[in-house]
Formats: sequence, structure tokens, C-alpha cells
Amino acid sequence: MRILTVIGARPQFVKAAVVTRELAGLPGVEERLLHTGQHYDDSMSARFFEELSLPAPAWNLGVGSGPHGVQTARMLEGIEAAISAWRPDRVLVHGDTNSTLAGALCAAKLHVPCAHVEAGLRSFNRRMPEEVNRVVADVLSDLLFCPTQAAVTNLAAEGRGHASGVRLVGDVMYDAVRVFGGGAARVPASAAAAVSAGRFALATCHRAGNTDDRAKLAGVLAGLGAVARRMPVVFPVHPRTLAAISRAGLAIPDGVAAIPPASYLETLSLLSRAALVLTDSGGLQKEAFFAGAPCVTLRDETEWVELVEAGWNRLAGTDPDAILRAAGEALGRAPPPRPDGLYGDGHAAARIARALVGGDP
Repeated sequence: MRILTVIGARPQFVKAAVVTRELAGLPGVEERLLHTGQHYDDSMSARFFEELSLPAPAWNLGVGSGPHGVQTARMLEGIEAAISAWRPDRVLVHGDTNSTLAGALCAAKLHVPCAHVEAGLRSFNRRMPEEVNRVVADVLSDLLFCPTQAAVTNLAAEGRGHASGVRLVGDVMYDAVRVFGGGAARVPASAAAAVSAGRFALATCHRAGNTDDRAKLAGVLAGLGAVARRMPVVFPVHPRTLAAISRAGLAIPDGVAAIPPASYLETLSLLSRAALVLTDSGGLQKEAFFAGAPCVTLRDETEWVELVEAGWNRLAGTDPDAILRAAGEALGRAPPPRPDGLYGDGHAAARIARALVGGDP
């Protein structure tokens, strides 16, 4: 059985790593990776492949950044060529990026069954490109691997159930923490001073809805600056975010330690030490929970609603006062109870691999 896995961004490298490990142990399965090049910076791509022991991609499209239409069109062209040349039995996509959309769309157009890891998530905000991508990927996929019961419920409301390929498998990001989280702690040298100071907050901001809107980006930076007056803030800056800050004529506030993008293992190390996480990332919201750190989400909604309901996540948007208030609430209270089994048992990838070859997940 031939499986073509389409990836292109940091969270997908992490998700794919644990599924690829499981597929490698199955007889008769050949998996090849196609890297769209959506994250083209070496610190956002090559380091992750090395750390996670991912095999070199059979195709690297090198599409880079650009407007959604241009970027997705380049992906479609390259993925279509790869599918036509190699003729896989199945295409596997992860998450909610333009790479996810392009992989699912090419599979559907070329009549190759598609499976979607992290299916069923909904923020119910169609202005977010990620929401559009995951909805379309779900519609086009015949196997829908859900990380949570909430995702299963969302798909049921859209008319999809077990008979149409919905499977509750757990979250592969939890698998990744179980597999990779026990290694030697690695703190980026550029963050050492802030980390050694004791309590610190870890911040990230990369979503287009924040970085491409000057007012929202200014609000996020002001909010980080307000938090930094209470404790150091470590801010691994996404290359696109750095360019947006410069383009908007903004500056990173005092007390915010801007560092180069952190690798996956470096991120896990920072999370294990952080007193607070501030982010607009979907994946980091969960990784904060796995590490036992409260999270403030720099968005008005989240697809990980169960973390808000459990008290581990607070939605603050991009208003500086709301960010500071949410951070104060998170830091001023004892951690809430940790719900058992919220994201499965750490063996989602094994269930996915079995289902991909026609077994019972």
C-alpha cells in the first residue's frame, strides 16, 4: 500500500512524525512525504525533520510564502504531479493549513482516497483561512481522524458519522509529547537570561488574522509588553511575524525577549519551565496543557473549546487590557483539575496507522 503524506508547516511535521513511526512498522506499507515548502525557513523546517527523525521528503515543492491563491496554486500543481507520477493508494493530510487544503483537493480531483488527521475541529469563524481549510478537507476526506469528542460531535452535526469514516482516535500531538518529551532539556541560548530569571511567559504570534492586521498586531505587542512588566516574556518570532512588525512600523516592547524560532524540542523545554503561555497557535494551546502551563489565547475563539471549559485556557483576543487581565487571572489562581483522557491515551498514531491499512483503529 502506498501512502502519500502531505505536510508543509511545523505542527504538521510533529503530527506526521508519530504517524510515520507507526506506518514504518506495518508490512506492505510504503509512505513517502511531500513537503510543500510552506515553512521554507531552515529553522522552521530542516531542524524539525532532524529532531523528529522524519525521513527526507521525496518531494519538496519549495512554494514559500505568498497570497493564499498563489501559494495554494503552486501546491496544487506540485502535488498533482507527484500523485500522477507515483500513484499512491491514499493521500494523508494533517491539520488546517493551505498544504492540507491542497493535498485534499488534489486527492479528490485525481480520485485518490484522502484521510484527514485532526478532523472535525471548528472555530465557527469562516474569516479564518484555517477554518475554511479544515472544513473543505473534511468534506473531501473519506477517513476523518478526530482528536476529541467535540470534533466527533461537530462532524455529526454536519451529517458525518462512523459509517462515513469518522474515527475518534485521540490527539497525535499528545503522542508526540509522550514520544519526544523525555529527551534532554534544551533551552535556546537566546532565551537563557529570561529563563534563568525564574518565572517567565512564553509567547507566540503567527496567524495571518493577527499579523496582517496592524491594529491587532499592535494590540498583541502592547499586551505582551504589559505582561512583561510583571515577568519576562520569551517570544520566538516567526519570520512572517517579524516581517509584519517591521512593515507596520512597530517594535517589540521592552522586557520581551525576541528570539529566533524555537525547534520542537526547544519549545517543549521552554513549555516545561514556563509559568504562562500566550499564543494564537492552536497546537501550542494543547502543548501548554500537556506541560501544565495555563494559556491565554490571542484570539476571540478557539477550536480547542474543551480547554476553555476546563479552565486551562482563556480567550483574550488582541486587546492589551484583556490580555493583561487574562494573564493576571491565570497566574493568580491555582491550576484547575486536569481532565483525564481529554486528548486520548497517547497512542492515536497507532490507531491511525491501523485504520489507514483497513484495520480497526
